[in-house]
Amino acid sequence: MTGKTQVLVASVNDHHRTRLTHTLEVTQLARTIARRLRLNEDLTEAIALAHDIGHPPFGHAGEDALDSCLQAHGGFDHNLYGLRRVDELEERYPQFPGLNLSFEVREAFVQHSGRLDAAECAEFRDAGGPLLEAQVVDVVDSLAYDTHDSDDALGLGFITLEELARVEFWARATERVHGHTPGLSGHPLRVAVVRELLAWQVADLLAQTSQRLEECAIRSPDDVRAAAEPLVGFTSEVRKLKAGLERFLRERVYRHHRVLRMTANGKRVLQELFAEYVRSPELLPEKHLRRWTGASDVIGPPPPDWVTASRNPLTSLERVVGDYLAGMTDRYAQLEYRRLFLPSTEL
Repeated sequence: MTGKTQVLVASVNDHHRTRLTHTLEVTQLARTIARRLRLNEDLTEAIALAHDIGHPPFGHAGEDALDSCLQAHGGFDHNLYGLRRVDELEERYPQFPGLNLSFEVREAFVQHSGRLDAAECAEFRDAGGPLLEAQVVDVVDSLAYDTHDSDDALGLGFITLEELARVEFWARATERVHGHTPGLSGHPLRVAVVRELLAWQVADLLAQTSQRLEECAIRSPDDVRAAAEPLVGFTSEVRKLKAGLERFLRERVYRHHRVLRMTANGKRVLQELFAEYVRSPELLPEKHLRRWTGASDVIGPPPPDWVTASRNPLTSLERVVGDYLAGMTDRYAQLEYRRLFLPSTEL
């Protein structure tokens, strides 16, 4: 995931966050919170490490592009693709496909997607609500990207400290920093405010979640499953402050002309690659093409039974192409585009 977009295409520079660095930050925060709440730290860490494994290249723009391309074939959801990836597409063991993950880790993909109606989610429909470990990762995900997207946008010059000072959450965090470390300005102030925002949200999350667990008399995983509402979350004050920061990010960062140009280019790359691979499936690597039940018409007879015994061939070429594209990094998708459409490019 080191070459996959978080908000900005991964090749902009080496100093903003990618899917990998975001995932590591979420994992660190989630495990810390799990320890304080006395949850299963290993399960929390596994869910956090896997939570973005299904994201395609070019971030949410890439997901939108693949969803449009696959509209007639069930669409594309990065959580369900992540589940398919760990269940079927990864090949790490000769005895079975996938990674042999636990029910609870696999369930987190489905709970995060909210698409229990999908065929691949059948085994999770009667499980009840998400476990506390999955809820922690879900909330920490938004905590991390709100704060770190602000930091990256400042570092790349999309916004200024003066603009952020008009956002209440940032302004109040700045006041806290000036209170305990007066005299900071410029980059040291920015770093300190980012840390303050993280610490504020983590402390609020821990206090509010502990209170909810006590009020709801949560004593077992069954109690968590039966809860009518999520148990992990922020106070109303912090939710309001976060909403204000998120509005600012949507207006000034996610719709910045440089971001829009990058995402438009990413969409175009994936859409044209998708159309070309569907039109000429022989261009696909054989490993991926074999998953299509019509592959023998293109690459000859199927492999021996012992090769295919653990695989689950799909009938849709479009789905196979979508899965292949979703596994690419930004850079590799751009390279494949040049190989296919710019004849002078090295093969």
